[in-house]
Amino acid sequence: MRIAFLGAGKMGSWLAQQLLADHSLAIYDRVPARAAGVPGARILPALEELRDFAPELLVNAVPLASTLAAFAAAAPSLPKGCVLADLASVKGEIPGYYRRCGFPFASVHPMFGPTFGDLAALRGENAIIIRESEPRVAALFRGLFQRLGLSIFEYSFEEHDRMMAYSLSTPFACSLAFAAGIDRSVVPGTTFARHLKIAQGLLSEDDELLIHILFNRFSGEQLDQLASHLTTVRRLIEEKDTEGARRFLAQLRRNVG
Repeated sequence: MRIAFLGAGKMGSWLAQQLLADHSLAIYDRVPARAAGVPGARILPALEELRDFAPELLVNAVPLASTLAAFAAAAPSLPKGCVLADLASVKGEIPGYYRRCGFPFASVHPMFGPTFGDLAALRGENAIIIRESEPRVAALFRGLFQRLGLSIFEYSFEEHDRMMAYSLSTPFACSLAFAAGIDRSVVPGTTFARHLKIAQGLLSEDDELLIHILFNRFSGEQLDQLASHLTTVRRLIEEKDTEGARRFLAQLRRNVG
C-alpha cells in the first residue's frame, strides 16, 4: 500500500518505521530533517508532492491541535478514495470533519505516548481502533498492533472520548493539582518523589496537547467525581472518622485490585 505521513515526530516516525518493510512510504514534515529520520521513506518537500505519490492512505501524525488544519491543507492534493487516518488521543471535532470531507477514514489511538511509553518494548500496552474505520485500513492497524503484542479495543468516537476523559483527563488533573501545590522547601519522601516524577513527565509534553486533552468535552464529568472524592477525604479528616476511613481505604483497595 502507498502510505503518506503528515508529521515525523516521535509517534509518526515510530509508526512509519513499523510499516516501512511492507509498504511504500512518503513523509511530509515542515522540518524536512525530521522526515529524514525514517530511512527508506520518500521525503516530500511540499504537500503538493502528494499528487505525484498518490497515497492510498494518509496518516495524520501532526500535533493534536493541528490535525484538522493538516487534513484540510493536504486534501486538495489527494486522490479520490484515499483513506484519511488519525492517531489523535482525543477525537473531538475529527469525526465531524470526516463526515464532511468526502474521503473514507480510519481512526486509531496507540495508548503509549512518547513520554511514558517505551516504544521499543510495547507488549502489554493498549491500542484503540475506532469502530467506524474503513475495514481495510482497520485490518492493517489491527495486524500491526497484534504483531507488537498490544491489547486491542474497539470503540465508537464518542465512547473513545468518554473513556479518554477517565483515562487521561483524570490523572492529568491530579498531576496538575499536585504540581500546583509543590513547596520546594519541603524535603520529599519516596511517595512525593514518585508523584513529582510523573508530574515532571506530564509537564514536558506540549502545552497544546495537554490543553486539548483537558478540554475533552467529557472531562468535566470526571472532575466532578474527583471533587466529590476529595470532599469525602476532607470530611473524614475533619471528623477524624477512623471507622469511616477504614471503610474508605478498603473500598479503594478493592478499586485498584
